[in-house]
Amino acid sequence: MVSLLGLSGSLRRASNSTAVLRGLQGALAPKTSLNIFPLHRMPLYNEDDDGEQAPESVCDLRSALEISDGVIMISPEYNHGMSGVLKNALDWASRPFGQSALKGKPVLTMTASPAFTGGVRAQQQMNETLVSIPARLVHRPQIVIGGVHDKVRDGHLVDEAALRFALEGVVDLLDEIRTTRCPRAAA
Repeated sequence: MVSLLGLSGSLRRASNSTAVLRGLQGALAPKTSLNIFPLHRMPLYNEDDDGEQAPESVCDLRSALEISDGVIMISPEYNHGMSGVLKNALDWASRPFGQSALKGKPVLTMTASPAFTGGVRAQQQMNETLVSIPARLVHRPQIVIGGVHDKVRDGHLVDEAALRFALEGVVDLLDEIRTTRCPRAAA
C-alpha cells in the first residue's frame, strides 16, 4: 500500500485546506493511505533549537516525511503567498542543511481559497520553496480550488468536479512514486 502524508497550511478547526485533504483521504481509501499531519505544535523555526535536540514535534514531522512514499501539501493564500504555518514546517523539514527530510521526495502541491483564483500565487511560492529543498515536484497543471468555501461540507471536500481534479493530481503523484521506486520500469 502506498502511504501518503498530507500537510495543511491552515490551523483553523474549520480549515478548507484540511477539508480538501479529508476529501482526498476518503476517496483514496483503502488502496492508498493519506495520513494528515497536524502542524499545530510546530514552534517557529530557530536554528539554535535545531540539531540533535530538535523539538519533539519537529522530530515527528521529519519522521513522518521520511517514512511516507509521497506528500500532498495544500495551503490557503494569505497576502499573495503561502501560509506562514506551511512555510515554517518546510523550514524545519529542510534542516539541518543538506539533510532535508523532503530531499527527492515526490510532492504534489495544491491551494484552496474562497477567491475565484484559488490561491494560485501561494502555489507558486510553495513550488519555489520546494525546489530549493530539493523536493521532487510533480509537474502537472496547478491544482487550485477557487470558491472552496462552497465546495466543503462537514469538514470534507464534496464538490465532485474539484475532487475529481484533485484526484487526477494524486494519480500523477502515485505515478511519480512508482517511477521513484522502479526507475528502470519507467525508462
